[in-house]
Amino acid sequence: MIDAWITQLRKGLLEYCVLTVLSAGESYGYEIVAALGKIEEFSASESTVYPILARLRQEKFLKVRDVPSPQGPTRRYFSLTAIGKVRLAEMNSHLRRINRAISQLKPTPRKDMENDNIN
Repeated sequence: MIDAWITQLRKGLLEYCVLTVLSAGESYGYEIVAALGKIEEFSASESTVYPILARLRQEKFLKVRDVPSPQGPTRRYFSLTAIGKVRLAEMNSHLRRINRAISQLKPTPRKDMENDNIN
């Protein structure tokens, strides 16, 4: 039942996660997929990540550098552009605001309830 909600939440967060991975420096697609895969909640296939990379490149948030690989096909390295860094900073700011807003919705424990939990 909650699976559909989790799927939608992950879809919304994957772009942010890709930009966050790239904030550490240039990476090629497989490295990005592997970095996301280290965290179960963000594990994604290449068929999910590559369209995100293509869209972020088209929107000028990423730049690409192709490098021949002696072990196979050319590797496409992605890195953040200046506006990509701005986008990530905006996302970080908005996520902090969202987190604070959610915290405001959560009830605070009542004093008499806290005392009950101590015993």
